[in-house]
Amino acid sequence: MRIVVLDGKTLGEGVVFDTLDAVGELTSYPLTAPDEIGERIKNADVVIVNKIRLNESNLQGANHLKLICVAATGYDNIDTAYCRDHGIAVCNVVGYSTDSVAQLTIGLALNLLMHLPYFNGFVKDGSYSRSGVANCLSPVFHELSGKTWGVIGAGNIGMKVAQIADAFGCRVLLHCRHPKESKYPILPLDEVCAASDILSIHTPLNDDSYHLINTDTIDKMKDGVLLVNLARGAVTDENAVAQAVLSGKIGGFATDVYSVEPFGEDHPMYALREHPHVCMTPHMAWGAVEARQRCINEMAENISAYINGDVRNRVV
Repeated sequence: MRIVVLDGKTLGEGVVFDTLDAVGELTSYPLTAPDEIGERIKNADVVIVNKIRLNESNLQGANHLKLICVAATGYDNIDTAYCRDHGIAVCNVVGYSTDSVAQLTIGLALNLLMHLPYFNGFVKDGSYSRSGVANCLSPVFHELSGKTWGVIGAGNIGMKVAQIADAFGCRVLLHCRHPKESKYPILPLDEVCAASDILSIHTPLNDDSYHLINTDTIDKMKDGVLLVNLARGAVTDENAVAQAVLSGKIGGFATDVYSVEPFGEDHPMYALREHPHVCMTPHMAWGAVEARQRCINEMAENISAYINGDVRNRVV
């Protein structure tokens, strides 16, 4: 099997491709420009991508292509309809980053709740040493225990976050498209928005979830709500979120994902980058080194399963 990795650099440092080498003839490119995709995949049996978009415009010359492996849980960058019509299997990697993403979700929420950048800066810039006071307790911060934490999207990551929030003493509420048995109440989105002190988003991006968080849903939220997005940027109306942050309706906002990655100076999030109640990270939640290696190993297992007549985690 001729395996081509188109954007290996996005998988970062500290991982090895040994398991992929073991299942086929591997060629790995650090990055691939849009006009290079067609040439690089035209003889490939298997293509591995992380962020690169694959669609009719660059797939039509890949006459040997049998399988696309997405180095992610989400596969919205793949034209699955085209692949289905042309007999190309597509598979993602389910669950590899659950712990990593849940860990950042909690970290971002605590960062907003505790004002950690301010207090860290207070010590680093010498203000603490000059103050003559043994402590600094302003701005006011709150305990997580007793707060209501709304989780939007009750998949592997959402449920992991729910369990951790529960362990901190939060009242947990869920909203999900396909309700299933849970120890936590599952409520309509408007009710979760209205009741939550903290809202974290973990739902896939699709036609139903596009701009799920918008002016109307934000209006229903508590004044001063903390909003954390670890789903996809376009699950939120980023203009509406930015305006709500600037007005103070959203008391704290953290995100790791954006509708354009990386975003430019004309993007709504650019104006928030130095806001004291905002914490933004560069789409790194999924990327603990253990998670990235797990992702690579799982893709190797998907390829092996395909060779043996099946595909684990197959979506097309």
